[in-house]
Amino acid sequence: MKRDACVLVLGAGGFIGRHLCRALAQQGLPVLAATRQPSAFAHPMIENISAGFTDPTDFIPLLLRSNSVIHAASASTPGSSMATPQIDGNLRTTLALVEALQSCPGRRVLYLSSAGTLYGERATAAVETDPLRPRSYHGAGKAAAEQFLHAWATQYEGTAIVLRPTNVYGPGQSPRTGFAIVATAMACAATQQLLEIWGDGTQLRDYLYVEDLIDLCLKAICTTAPSGCHVYNAASGKIVTVNHLLSLVEATSGRHIPRKYGATRPSDIRHIAVDAGAARIALDWHATTSLARGLAATWNWHQAQE
Repeated sequence: MKRDACVLVLGAGGFIGRHLCRALAQQGLPVLAATRQPSAFAHPMIENISAGFTDPTDFIPLLLRSNSVIHAASASTPGSSMATPQIDGNLRTTLALVEALQSCPGRRVLYLSSAGTLYGERATAAVETDPLRPRSYHGAGKAAAEQFLHAWATQYEGTAIVLRPTNVYGPGQSPRTGFAIVATAMACAATQQLLEIWGDGTQLRDYLYVEDLIDLCLKAICTTAPSGCHVYNAASGKIVTVNHLLSLVEATSGRHIPRKYGATRPSDIRHIAVDAGAARIALDWHATTSLARGLAATWNWHQAQE
């Protein structure tokens, strides 16, 4: 990647987006941090651009200054999208970007999709060529976005790299009802508020530390790749039950987490495991942060905010 070209980051004000902007700037890459509302970024190489990002004209001036786009914007979660299939929350931005890219050839797009919502219920670890069987509208939107980017890359000889991470956690993540279980569990440990769990807690999940994902993003955006669409899972490779995760959070924080178990939601999947071997082979990447070390760093950050 040319050092004088900007990287356009969509969703720059979010949890992953802020980590991305900071990491790119620290690598000496100027960043156009795209947000729907004005946001502050401390690094001098990060320029905040705020707009609706629902029309191709929002993107074209920014694409003319950039040779790479990282699409980390998302306005829904599997739970929040249960009864509301919609185009405005996530797909509108993706479709506007794809249309704008047609006028700006030679760009590379890195899209953050989702492993946990795409593959459905499985007995074995999913690989990138497995069929997509999303159970939530959120996952269906991710699958649709991937297909639109694939079509763009095929028709216009662009390069699209799709990353499908598992459950990402780490410093800077805010608690959200029905989502971000690590951040929410730590908030409940700190305040002794009740943590609501859908299901009996035996659901199996993979938890990926945010800095490991950022490392993969940097490799993906900076490594030479041919035109076309390239898809990679991103996972720690260690699956644990929700109950075991909560016990680790309790051990890390030294505090009990009050919890209430309820019925599972229609969009929930019991067993999520993915194989990240393709990223190891193509991008020389693997997760290096153990769950225990990642939880400790996240708890230390959480405590520093109080």
